[in-house]
Amino acid sequence: MNNIVVLYQSKYGATKKYAKWLSKELSCDVIETKKAKVEDVEAYDTIILGGGIYASGIAGISFLKKNFDRLKGKKVMVFAVGASPYNEKAMHDLKERNLKGELSDIPFFYCRGAWNEEQMSWIDRTLCNMLKKAVAKKNPAEYEPWESALMEAIGTNCDWTDKKELKPIIEYFQQS
Repeated sequence: MNNIVVLYQSKYGATKKYAKWLSKELSCDVIETKKAKVEDVEAYDTIILGGGIYASGIAGISFLKKNFDRLKGKKVMVFAVGASPYNEKAMHDLKERNLKGELSDIPFFYCRGAWNEEQMSWIDRTLCNMLKKAVAKKNPAEYEPWESALMEAIGTNCDWTDKKELKPIIEYFQQS
């Protein structure tokens, strides 16, 4: 059996929830990236990194970028967690932005997260409201999928986390 670790960085809890579910499903260790030491992570054969999406960046991806030379030869996968429904173009763009160069061949997955403005920091809430105002000026028929999701979520609490979202990650892991 592979020696596996799930690394995660979660701001509001959805990514942490997925990381815990994944570690239970794969019977493996789970470590928050803020507490991870590359020396410890090197001991694993398989590294699955999960992070929330913030301003088109994947939280925790910096750990992988910073330490990739030391982690070459390992099986590495990345999953991102966001509030928007899955969209092929958006996921392609997200991967292109975050997994460049030698990271471009890393398998990439997406899980839908949650939205709770009461939990958000003042800065995040303010940025989301500014974004909402900008999107509201557009014709709703021309919204990108993430814009529609934003407009629907504002003012509500939504939790779209679902263990079923992990199925593609688990299937990929079992096949490779």
